[in-house]
Amino acid sequence: MLLIDTNIFLELLLGQEKADECQKFLEMVSGGELEAVATKFSIHAIEAILNDSELILIFLRNLRNSIGLDIYETSMDDEIAASMLMKKLKLDFDDSLQYYVAKKLGVKAIVSYDKHFDKTDIQRKEPSDFI
Repeated sequence: MLLIDTNIFLELLLGQEKADECQKFLEMVSGGELEAVATKFSIHAIEAILNDSELILIFLRNLRNSIGLDIYETSMDDEIAASMLMKKLKLDFDDSLQYYVAKKLGVKAIVSYDKHFDKTDIQRKEPSDFI
């Protein structure tokens, strides 16, 4: 299983430079070729950034219909643990939470363009590594 970081979805949804490879990767997850998880925290962050009801609706429907994607809802205890890791890992809260969930679930890699994860003990991969 893989953990998909927020920036992978945003790269596609905002039509950024690597949108095509993110789309191909997310289609593989959606079709069940790859198993992945995303945090509810990421979903909320994306909704806030999009701030457009039509885009949010399309995004949420795609998530709901994705065969290979699970959404992990963090608990208060998860968020406390992540906040305690921030100083040790030298990561911001968002990255600490993603890292904590990845460790808790035993994922193989975090799929992200964020190189901050390179200094952790979990492998960081990019969508291009899977397509």
